[in-house]
Amino acid sequence: MNRQIKFLLASIAVAVLATNSMVKAADKDIVDTAVEAGSFKTLAAALRAADLVDTLKGSGPFTVFAPTDEAFAKLPAGTVESLLKPENKDQLTAVLAYHVVSGQIAAKQVVELKGAKTLNGQRVDIAVADGTVSVDKANVMKADILCSNGIIHVIDNVILPASDNIVVTADKAGAFKTLLAAAKAAELAEALSGKGPFTVFAPSDEAFAKLPAGTVETLLKPENKDKLAAILKHHVVSGRLYSEDALAAKKAKTLEGSEIHISVSGGQAKINNANLVTIDLDASNGVIHVIDSVLLPPRQASKVGSTTSATTHYVTTTCQGKCDKRVARRFR
Repeated sequence: MNRQIKFLLASIAVAVLATNSMVKAADKDIVDTAVEAGSFKTLAAALRAADLVDTLKGSGPFTVFAPTDEAFAKLPAGTVESLLKPENKDQLTAVLAYHVVSGQIAAKQVVELKGAKTLNGQRVDIAVADGTVSVDKANVMKADILCSNGIIHVIDNVILPASDNIVVTADKAGAFKTLLAAAKAAELAEALSGKGPFTVFAPSDEAFAKLPAGTVETLLKPENKDKLAAILKHHVVSGRLYSEDALAAKKAKTLEGSEIHISVSGGQAKINNANLVTIDLDASNGVIHVIDSVLLPPRQASKVGSTTSATTHYVTTTCQGKCDKRVARRFR
């Protein structure tokens, strides 16, 4: 038998073995595949403690970014033991669900994404640098382990979802002091700390500073609580609306009742006439997008006759004649 024939037969044998191996892996669901691999004992124990085994043995399909035992071992001492306690089941479930995406996303698709929404509700960031794919800050060590109900990508760190709610996240950012003061004055801070989820188009302190002199101080007075609440609710949408979803929707109904319009002009994403400065800041109960101007609801449109004059009228009446006289010019 000559060398070429031997090489051909060997190549065929390798191909057959690889195909058989893939079929065998695909015959098993995600949980059984992980258990039999032997390097996901902590993950398997966590899935049992969170009552997620039946979910990941379901029809799916799912994409699982699976941390190895070594990845779990990198967490601070006592973290895993604490998460496995019955009283921390909700927290454990949130962490595990953050590693799972609905649908089967192969490596060739993953590298084309900037992010993916997880079963937790929050989104993981995906990046490719120097030939390495990372999910949040975890590197993908092995990709495309096929299962009967999805696919597994092995990662070298446990990825953690945001644990702070919208109000705490905004407070820690340090650029939303005026917004938080306004939310407290309007008695909305507690609601924005609740279950949600909410999408907040958050004006920075600089955005509030663009308002006519005296506007913020007047709005913060108890007698203007309802008007302040209306303005703040005009910045909040029910549900998690990530940037790509917002741009695709082109508009969204706010908690105030009227719509905001989402567009792109000259390469700049806008919410009404405000520029989107920072996007997709995850919080445990929603997502924050930072804007550079305060959005004002067109509640007076039917009385005044146009959106522009309605906005001017709204701010003017709110200020009750005490704001800077340049208010009309600023909003035309």
